[in-house]
Amino acid sequence: MKLIITPDYDELSRRGAALMADLIASKPDAAVILATGETPMGMYRELAAIRQRSGLDTSRLRVFQLDAYLGLGPDDPRSLYGWMKRSFLDPMQIPDTNVVRLPGDAPDPRAVCAAYEQAVEAAGGIDLSVLGLGPNGHLGFNEPPAEPRSPSRVIDLTEESIESNARYWGGRDRVPRQALTAGMSVLLASRHVLLVASGERKAGILQRALQGPVTPQVPASYLQQAPRLTVIADQDAAALLRRYS
Repeated sequence: MKLIITPDYDELSRRGAALMADLIASKPDAAVILATGETPMGMYRELAAIRQRSGLDTSRLRVFQLDAYLGLGPDDPRSLYGWMKRSFLDPMQIPDTNVVRLPGDAPDPRAVCAAYEQAVEAAGGIDLSVLGLGPNGHLGFNEPPAEPRSPSRVIDLTEESIESNARYWGGRDRVPRQALTAGMSVLLASRHVLLVASGERKAGILQRALQGPVTPQVPASYLQQAPRLTVIADQDAAALLRRYS
């Protein structure tokens, strides 16, 4: 594991964007999984700026959706695919043909999850998974308890996740209760995982994920066993880690 502690969120975003840019430059057709949520947004903006300055070719990236609310179409304002499209796909000019979705409005969500895993296998696996850290240690929507071999699947959201996402959509009543998620098995098999964490509210769960016991009750703790993990955290999120460094 490589741990990078930055003085603030802006530097976190710059360091994460630089890592992504290096990967894309070395493998323009890399297969990547991208988180939404607040923390990666600055990194995606910085990467777009790098692309504008340097002419970095992002058009061949193969992008896999990390998660989706069950029952929502792409035009729903709560759609995580719509969020990914606005924040990453459009700025990077990624064609729709290069995107593997988890469509929440599909009539057979279990078939969609099976097809998603087949697409990952056909792509030769995932080169980079960009992940945030849920308040209960979830990755994507792999809610605790989640075993490392958990496949891509439909999952019931925990109360912690519903409460955490309520601020995005105008209240907890607007948060769907189920979701589709890339499985732990997919994420942990990624050739490189980039975990980003910002803010003091992530300090406790980040410490548990990186330095606590490896347990299904904290799904992110399995990243301790990932083949290659880079963690970028600002000082607030990393505050408890310093006691153990």
